[in-house]
Amino acid sequence: MALVEVQNIWKEFEGHSVLRNVTLSVDKGSAVAILGKSGAGKSVLLKIVIGLIKPDAGTVMIDGKAVGSMKHREINALRRTMGYLFQGAALYDSMSVRENLAFPLERQITLDRDELEDRIVSQLKLVGLESSINKMPSELSGGMKKRVGLARALITNPRIMLYDEPTTGLDPITSREISYLMKNLQERYQLTSLAVTHDMQCAKIIADNVAILHDGCLEHQGTMETLEQSKDETVRSFFVSV
Repeated sequence: MALVEVQNIWKEFEGHSVLRNVTLSVDKGSAVAILGKSGAGKSVLLKIVIGLIKPDAGTVMIDGKAVGSMKHREINALRRTMGYLFQGAALYDSMSVRENLAFPLERQITLDRDELEDRIVSQLKLVGLESSINKMPSELSGGMKKRVGLARALITNPRIMLYDEPTTGLDPITSREISYLMKNLQERYQLTSLAVTHDMQCAKIIADNVAILHDGCLEHQGTMETLEQSKDETVRSFFVSV
């Protein structure tokens, strides 16, 4: 059963078509990766799914409800059920790791000080960074920032996770570590996940199904094994260096 459905989405900016008749479904508890080159419109699609950008045409359905028809209060309620890992982790530079994780909790639920601390420490243990709880983002490596960003995205117990280029800017070893961490957390929490990336290694590790965004269209969808056997030149271009 599809929890996230993208139906015939069109979007253009200043006369340039970014997304053209994009249709995609993500079943409950599954992970789908959208592959595409930089500037292909992958991040735009994620922002349409979460309701930050309105499509020119088409519909996004979350659990059977149309996002475009939701009122402001309903959109905010929906976003509380979703986690979002931004491309650059998007940590607040003026806040410590502890404060970064506390921020979404304090906005959404009421916890006493001990409960809040336990939740933060527990989440950091999951990503292997409990010893960094008092550090500032400037003291963290790129991989550590991604881990903190992932911990923050999951701390409110979302049903749906959206990943925007989760391994961009990381070296291959750290990229692989982050990808396996995402996979492990996916299985632990039974998340429904949608990731946009140009990292084939990441897609292979995390995704049950893969779609390729090319010239604004999702023309090729299937398992990684199925796409690896494709004779299509566009599809093959993603596997050349794998």
